[in-house]
Amino acid sequence: MKYLHALALAVMLVWSVPVRAVQPDEMLSDPKLEARARVISEELRCLVCQNESIDESEAPLAHDLRLLVRRRIEAGDSDAQVINFIVARYGEFVLLKPRLEWRTLALWGAPPGILLVGIIMLIIAARRRGSRNFCAGRAPRKASGSFTIAMASESPARQSISICFTSLIS
Repeated sequence: MKYLHALALAVMLVWSVPVRAVQPDEMLSDPKLEARARVISEELRCLVCQNESIDESEAPLAHDLRLLVRRRIEAGDSDAQVINFIVARYGEFVLLKPRLEWRTLALWGAPPGILLVGIIMLIIAARRRGSRNFCAGRAPRKASGSFTIAMASESPARQSISICFTSLIS
């Protein structure tokens, strides 16, 4: 029984390892160049899958891009030159992490900007809610029916808010 558990654990561990789509015939013979190619391939988006790097994708276009990256490395290009070549050919969309440029400023600035606007709106709403008294100068009206029963168990502050709300809508 122990062997069965060990075998099941080994199978799960093997299946949980991320599988790379790089085929053995694509690999470069020099391990240093292959490591550079892997790093570059992890930065480039598969244009078919769109949420995977070309290193992880099994799409034919990803295969072609992996080969192109390796050819450029073998030709002596630096990492930046290889990435610039791919971007010039396929556009900025091919980068998994877009560059911070004037064209991508909205892409980088929108999330923090929206968060900042939301925080400012929450602060303004909290200040307005705390400083504004809707019941000022109004005589509270007596609520009727089940509303009165529900109010009896509430705190005095809640009761005044409930009476104020009742007087506003009636």
